[in-house]
Amino acid sequence: MDTVHTTAALLPGPAELRAHLRALAVLDQAICRDPRFSRYSFSTTWGPGTEAALMDNGSGDDFSVLFTPAGVLVHGFDHLSEMSPYATDDEQVWPGVIDEVPAALRPLLDDPAFVDEGLGAPRVTACLWWEAGGSAWRTGSGIEFPSGSPDPDGAGHLFRLLTDRSPEAVQAHFEEDYGRPVPLDTVRHVLAGHPPTPEAARGLNPAALSDEALLRRIAADPEVEAYLACDGEFDLTRTDPIESIALPGGLPVEPVAGCNAGGTHYLCGPAGSDLVRPVLYTDSEGQASLIAESLAEALTLAIVLPSWHDALAGFRPPALNADYLEDNPDHPEVRDRLLAALRLPPATEAEVLARLLTTAARTVPDGFLPSVEARRARPSNRCSVCRPRRTALPCAAFRTADVLPCCRGTWISRRCTWRLTGYLSGVCAGSTVDPAWRVEVPGKEGLVGLVDAVTGIVIDET
Repeated sequence: MDTVHTTAALLPGPAELRAHLRALAVLDQAICRDPRFSRYSFSTTWGPGTEAALMDNGSGDDFSVLFTPAGVLVHGFDHLSEMSPYATDDEQVWPGVIDEVPAALRPLLDDPAFVDEGLGAPRVTACLWWEAGGSAWRTGSGIEFPSGSPDPDGAGHLFRLLTDRSPEAVQAHFEEDYGRPVPLDTVRHVLAGHPPTPEAARGLNPAALSDEALLRRIAADPEVEAYLACDGEFDLTRTDPIESIALPGGLPVEPVAGCNAGGTHYLCGPAGSDLVRPVLYTDSEGQASLIAESLAEALTLAIVLPSWHDALAGFRPPALNADYLEDNPDHPEVRDRLLAALRLPPATEAEVLARLLTTAARTVPDGFLPSVEARRARPSNRCSVCRPRRTALPCAAFRTADVLPCCRGTWISRRCTWRLTGYLSGVCAGSTVDPAWRVEVPGKEGLVGLVDAVTGIVIDET
């Protein structure tokens, strides 16, 4: 016979139980097609100093685990149990189930969330508790369980994933619940305390984090749309780039958003395919980099690390994002709210920074460094670096021009500027003659040229 006494012997301590319940909530809400109807949830703001893990199977059975400074209270309700208040003559809790609950935890049972209107008693058939400073789970000691049932109080099936916490058991439960495969590796990853990456979450529920689904959610949520357009530098109305680009391998690119500084975010790959499309960002100065392996990851980056541009320029924590957080002290709350609205998994600054740098590093090796498609003819336009006949375009991004030929009238195409940006690092000394840029040329014995910021031509040398 499975009873609450069996459960008490198999439950882990409060800290491990809390982590496990959080993981179940993360998995369930990622797998469920609509998180409003997920079985497991976790609230960090249930009440003053109180967190709540909740399970509701939608068929009348539920449990809650309340974590408080006074201890932890677990109570479950099996609507078919003979021990249900609805099944007793006096509609009261079965004798012994809650009689010994400590006074410090007893008020939790009277929460309106756990007392049905008109019942006048807590909705409970099984109850356990762990007092602060205690060393074991306790239950009512004098409960006389009804005979004839292998699970009289419902504890056996209610708390099944709390007593068998193996990844295999959790995977089997969700596959049975939702009728589709659930990757075991992702289940292990989340149960180990790691939040799923956007790609892992996509594996749990491909439809939920598709490009189309994410764009629909942004358009339907004014707060998300406003944040992305401003602080997130991911404005979905800015889909007209300054210049058209092409990738070396001919992979199609689709402008999906822009930023206030004139940069553009591109989805790389054919639209409408089942393939995940990485996101390429090009700025107004001719530099380009992959920033995310998918739209979901790019949105997570924009929300969690709004100063990600500075990361590509070499800034690292704690300086990275410090100014933004000083100006926006409520950002952690906003971040969590926006991620939840888009159904994106939670992530820390360190996690998204690591993903950004890893993804950016493959821009050049994997053929994502773009060239610019010619806009209009210009005179004598043979690039001195790459040699093909290509128009030099307006660009002040000569920070990496250590092979810049310093001779009057030389053209440098923006394609080469991008290529050099991917491989090298140089020094831009700043503007000295408007509209020209003073460019120091590393390795050229201090040679300095003035490059016209509008035409890209070397107009003087010193």
